[in-house]
Amino acid sequence: MHFALCTRLTGGEADGVWGMARKLRVEYEGAVYHVISRGNYRADVFAKEKTRAAFLKCLDEACMKSGWRVHAWCVMSNHYHLCVETPSANLVAGMKWLQATFSLRFNRLRNERGHVFQGRYKALPVDQDAVGAVCHYIHLNPVRAKVRTMANLIEWPWTSLVSLMEPRQRKAWFSPDVCLTHAGGLKDTAADRRRYVEYLGWLQADDDGQKALRFEQMSKGWAVGESDFKKELVRLSGGGEAGLLKNGDRQLAEELWETRVTMCLKAAKKNEKAVFEDQKGAPWKVAVAAVMKTTTTASNPWLARRLNMGSPFRVSRLVSDCRANPTRYEQYVELCAKCKVRSF
Repeated sequence: MHFALCTRLTGGEADGVWGMARKLRVEYEGAVYHVISRGNYRADVFAKEKTRAAFLKCLDEACMKSGWRVHAWCVMSNHYHLCVETPSANLVAGMKWLQATFSLRFNRLRNERGHVFQGRYKALPVDQDAVGAVCHYIHLNPVRAKVRTMANLIEWPWTSLVSLMEPRQRKAWFSPDVCLTHAGGLKDTAADRRRYVEYLGWLQADDDGQKALRFEQMSKGWAVGESDFKKELVRLSGGGEAGLLKNGDRQLAEELWETRVTMCLKAAKKNEKAVFEDQKGAPWKVAVAAVMKTTTTASNPWLARRLNMGSPFRVSRLVSDCRANPTRYEQYVELCAKCKVRSF
């Protein structure tokens, strides 16, 4: 796969090959994302039907321009969901056009100025095995929010379920195949489309079914999928930036730190045997810990355990001394040069 990284930097340029990115988008050909965007201050941007229709017109144009393939969508009163596939690795460019164009038209219609959406949109990369589950989650959003019931969900025009049920209403960029297949190998036939709605009804009423599909994680963290998928994203994105996991879970944060510390050990020409056999305060360990503290949010307790350095207080004291007096730590200066990180 071809991966491209799109980062927003925090003040100035990134340092070296690891950078100091505040946020990071992972883009690659064929990527699928669960995109969520809310109205500014959670305002009911889509309270009126004509506003929802205007947004869907913008989405239509964005998909045609970007070549996107949408597997599911839902427009609520104050936010929207998309399950979108990007054959050309262009999520950021397409989302920029979509949100900016809709905001411009929205403000022009209301003779207003200012932000329409609340900060940056969420875009969680989705493992291929989880795409169908994300579609079910999106289709059931109005029911979970008590906007609709299962009995009248298919009559509500603001989800892709309407297009799924009525092929003649579909746009060229909408494809229901993934969610139908995921719901028991269903086909795009009239009978199986009805079975899909029955499946959604069962899923909405079955807590265990929702837990099995991990509904509670569909809008959280930074990616949707198993641990191996997330590790692969971290690896292919060059290790990522710890800020990416600010709102994620501890396990994934430690996976990112592990990726970085492995890079440091390789650069320092050390192995796991040296980690456990060398002195707790060995200069090379101090160098690795100092680089990790500079380039990640790795905690002192984690570094103390991972590098076999004793107590977290020892790590803190030695790293502080190393940073304050880098010329006294030759291995630190060398490691910074190899990793292209400023030592002072």
